[in-house]
Amino acid sequence: MREIVHLQVGQCGNQIGSKFWEVISEEHGIQKDGTFYPEDQSIADLQLERVNVYFSEAHGGRYVPRSVMIDLEPGTMNTIRAGEFGGLFKPDNFIFGNSGAGNNWAKGHYTEGAELIESVLDVIRKEGEACDCLQGFQMTHSIGGGTGSGLGTLLVSKLREEYPDRVIATYSVIPSPKVSDVVIEPYNATLSVHQLVENTDQTFCIDNEALYGICMRTLKMQSPSYGALNQLVSQTMAGVTTCLRFPGELNADLRKLAVNMIPFPRLHFFMSSFAPLSSTASAGYRSSHVAELTQQMFDPNNMMTACDPRHGRYLTCATVFRGKMSIREVEQQVMAMQTKNSSNFVEWIPNNVKTALCRIPPKGLKTSGTFIGNNTAIQDLFKRISEQFTVMFRRKAFLYWFTGEGMDEMEFTEAESNMNDLISEYQQYQEATVDGDEDTEGGDYDQQYDDSDAHTEL
Repeated sequence: MREIVHLQVGQCGNQIGSKFWEVISEEHGIQKDGTFYPEDQSIADLQLERVNVYFSEAHGGRYVPRSVMIDLEPGTMNTIRAGEFGGLFKPDNFIFGNSGAGNNWAKGHYTEGAELIESVLDVIRKEGEACDCLQGFQMTHSIGGGTGSGLGTLLVSKLREEYPDRVIATYSVIPSPKVSDVVIEPYNATLSVHQLVENTDQTFCIDNEALYGICMRTLKMQSPSYGALNQLVSQTMAGVTTCLRFPGELNADLRKLAVNMIPFPRLHFFMSSFAPLSSTASAGYRSSHVAELTQQMFDPNNMMTACDPRHGRYLTCATVFRGKMSIREVEQQVMAMQTKNSSNFVEWIPNNVKTALCRIPPKGLKTSGTFIGNNTAIQDLFKRISEQFTVMFRRKAFLYWFTGEGMDEMEFTEAESNMNDLISEYQQYQEATVDGDEDTEGGDYDQQYDDSDAHTEL
């Protein structure tokens, strides 16, 4: 079994992460105390078949999430412990400081975070050693605050050193100016992106602005709570990880996803969406056919990142369908969507849409679809952060909070230029055509990735 260790860092990461555990526990028939009690006996075997990917088995048939909760202040941890699913998690895996990072990247990365990192790595090693075959790590965090961005990126770089051949996927909440309460977000985000570009294999970008948009436009909520936003994120995460957790046709695990989705190693920032999404009032008026799901998955209004995929081009994308449907119909609908919007896909990567199908639908739905896209329009997100960063950095505003923790101004300049390089790389491949020589590079990289895949399969 290829297990995954789940890490949740900072307030945002812990809230999204605990919601994710609620969703997948329900899908696997695991109760709040960790015991297995299936509602539907017909799928009980399927629920247990790959439960070990995310849960480890304890005494008395109890299932414990393979999850490590990390924060620099105890508040969020206490909330999780006191919540409905608090009894599910292993008490030793709550690791927290008492000082907080005060929304400061430098505190999370260099001072307060560095004091906590060894105890975090100890717990992760224990979880990793208990696995038969560790496939990789997934982390939920936000890059606007201090702990999720500073300590989160420190953790990723330490994991990359210690487990160079394992897949590291992050679900990163990107700050957005419309939904923002931290003035130094552009600094924190730029310093984090600098690390994520170098050290992660896959980064699923999630944007509060887009989530608010979905809640208000599509779900017709008047004032969405963080609970509603977290529900959206956890549904998408459950969709992305479906193929790891349940047997199905055309499977897609983390490594296969990386091989098929990332043509160039730095361009590993994905946008995602989930279907069906409709307000409670109109839910009864929609069909749940494959065509409807496909249309909704590719709909720019359903993207969880506030950038319009129509402004860029898809390098690659993956679709995960769940529920009882025929593979043939799925293939036909996806093919039709690709043909109809062929100008939105780069023509120098053939067969760049990957499909996966799992027979078990999410709780409360008959069918669903999750979409993951590697689109060059995601550069808008980085441009937005970069512009805000430049405006502040030019005046050296708030810089003393960072230099006071021992940082150097050079780090800011470096991070800024790395992010600008990333933006121009996306732009370059958006404009690339078949006659250019870019595609040969892509081929080599794919080959290299495929070989590593073959080794791990052996």
